[in-house]
Amino acid sequence: MALTNVQYDEIMRTYDENQIRRAHLIRTRKEALYRQVPRIAEIDREIAHSSVTQAKRMLDGDNDALTALSAHIARLTDEKKKLLLSHGINDDYLNPPYQCPDCKDTGYIGTKQCHCFKQKAIELVYTQSDLSEMLEKENFKTFSLEYYSDQDIDPQSGISALEYAKRAESRCFQFARTFDHHYENLLLQGDTGTGKTFLTHCVAKELLDTGHSVIYLTAHKLFDLLAKNAFRKDIQNLPEYQNIFSCDLLIIDDLGTESANSLTVSQFFVCLNERIRNRKSMLISTNLRLSDLATIYSERISSRIVNGFTILKLYGEDIRIKKKLTN
Repeated sequence: MALTNVQYDEIMRTYDENQIRRAHLIRTRKEALYRQVPRIAEIDREIAHSSVTQAKRMLDGDNDALTALSAHIARLTDEKKKLLLSHGINDDYLNPPYQCPDCKDTGYIGTKQCHCFKQKAIELVYTQSDLSEMLEKENFKTFSLEYYSDQDIDPQSGISALEYAKRAESRCFQFARTFDHHYENLLLQGDTGTGKTFLTHCVAKELLDTGHSVIYLTAHKLFDLLAKNAFRKDIQNLPEYQNIFSCDLLIIDDLGTESANSLTVSQFFVCLNERIRNRKSMLISTNLRLSDLATIYSERISSRIVNGFTILKLYGEDIRIKKKLTN
């Protein structure tokens, strides 16, 4: 996930702080241990001296002396372990574990960012995003079926608003829980105020909390980003644009409310096509009927969505109005 320089520096400071804390802990433990068992201090000094001598002998090619020094260091190390154990101290007492043993709290394995760095980046972007406060209020734990009536029947399907909501919630929850093992795209379709955006928030929180990168964009923001970058020669190097293609889940909320033109529609097709081709999941919510997709966008886009997405319908009265009337 792309970070600003400020965000990157903030994460790297946490690694520096972890290393400083660990070094301080080692120094404090060593000083206490030397006071308790002075012989260990002597052994450490002797090992350090022998190691320097060993390095010099290696450079001189004196293999016989090198073998003897190696054996001497091994004996000292063994004596140190026995002394520690005799005082009830584990031999790793002076080597406390790293928070991340893979990168040893550096954030990098070689030249590549460690998985712990990527997780920190996700958590930082999450907490600094506008979604952070919203997702605390709108998630699977707070999703309620009480606003959906079993008496409100869709005349076209004969299915009630309550049954539609139950199916959509169950499928969204399953989508989030099986995300790592089952590739799928979801389209939430329904009139204004039927809970589509709420369910996208539910999925976003579930995946963010399990360490996945989620990009959440309204259709207006997505198309604005596509338009701004369409003519740039260095478009592939723009982090914001790359995130659309590289994140684990791309959420597009309120498709159909944006200002689209032939240029942004073609860019939107590229986005859909690339993510489907690379099996990168998407979640789209829209007020549009499926029959409107080809008219507003194109046959190609309509085909990608109809054939590449599981379609979940929500039905019923505007929940926002219901809540206001209740309050």
